[in-house]
Amino acid sequence: MIDLEPEQEMSEAEFPTETSGLTRSHFSARDLLSEATVALTARPARTLLTALGTILGVAALVATLGLAKTAGNQVVSRFNELEATRVVVEPQNRTQGRNNVQVSVIPFDAGDRLERLNGVVAAGTKSEVAIQGLARSVPVVDPLGSNEFQIPVFAVSPGLFDAVRADIETGRVFDEGHNERGDNVVVLGPAAARRLNVTRVDNSPAIFVGNETFAVIGILRDVEREPDLLNGIMIVDGYARERLALNAPAEVHVEVDVGAAELIGTQAAIALAPDSPDQLRVSTPPSPRAVRSSVQNDLNSLFLILGGVSLLVGAIGIANVTLVSVLERTGEIGLRRALGATRRHVAAQFLFESGALGALAGLIGTSVGILTVVAVSATKSWTPVLDSWLPLGAPVLGAIIGLVAGTYPAWKASATEPISALRSGT
Repeated sequence: MIDLEPEQEMSEAEFPTETSGLTRSHFSARDLLSEATVALTARPARTLLTALGTILGVAALVATLGLAKTAGNQVVSRFNELEATRVVVEPQNRTQGRNNVQVSVIPFDAGDRLERLNGVVAAGTKSEVAIQGLARSVPVVDPLGSNEFQIPVFAVSPGLFDAVRADIETGRVFDEGHNERGDNVVVLGPAAARRLNVTRVDNSPAIFVGNETFAVIGILRDVEREPDLLNGIMIVDGYARERLALNAPAEVHVEVDVGAAELIGTQAAIALAPDSPDQLRVSTPPSPRAVRSSVQNDLNSLFLILGGVSLLVGAIGIANVTLVSVLERTGEIGLRRALGATRRHVAAQFLFESGALGALAGLIGTSVGILTVVAVSATKSWTPVLDSWLPLGAPVLGAIIGLVAGTYPAWKASATEPISALRSGT
């Protein structure tokens, strides 16, 4: 037993307590950033592959939202050019006795009446009529082939071609002289012309419709409205009124100036049937905002599901790789714990790594998504439109996904005991 000198003796109070000689462990944000950078750059290939799922998910979300908004604006622009300038007037369905029949009070001069209204560009009537017999060309080109066809016949007024924005391929369309005289002349849609083997009008071609002969004076190339005219034979209203007992036109198509559709919709029925406007139904275009919203909702609901699935796959990938990293770094975790790192420090380190990985993936995915929107818009000659919050919100979403994915691996790392970690890892 060693005797201590009196001056060497220490009182019990002078012995350090259990914690009085220890300094509190610190783990600053700078340390977290440094450790996360080393962990992510140690294996760049694995880091990139881990982040790929989140990159694709964020890119899909950004591209979907951007393209939906861009396409919605383009639809509204196109809607304004075509549909917002269209008004259709039809008779109401009225009940007579036990039968539900359609009574038309549309006059044959409906186009002239409506064109007097301010804001109307063109107007014309259209009625599908029934003619006994099939249509066939004159002369018969192929005696052994099929030369008779069931082709719809429409009685139209001259103003209809402007109202439906018809484009003439060859020849001409009707004029008021044809209509007033009830001439036997027709204009063919391109599909009907091909079936009847009529390709030109300078040689005065003729066709049979039933037992009547008609001279072909024009062939359409296309129409922007009423596509059923492309496969039809168009005769003048005057012929249908005199020869086919057409009592009244079935409908009126009106081309109006942009912004005038609602006004014309309130005036058209009164102009055509001032004594019974309630017998006419006027169809005006819906609101462009409603169309844009509908288009955006349809696109979003379809592609956001795909983006959500990609984000889920990315989150699972980050969680798996982070968990594998915890198992690989068991010795490192044990050494940190032995040197004074707390459970909170270990959990914070792995959470920061997974969050940084998610944020990096979100940043790359956002860039890819924006480039996709710009590229698609350039190929379609569109103006790219993107919400201002999206470039900042998408990386934040990636960081949140990384934090959520790293929660369990971080907890597992913090629950590791120092002794067992040092024994099992190196």
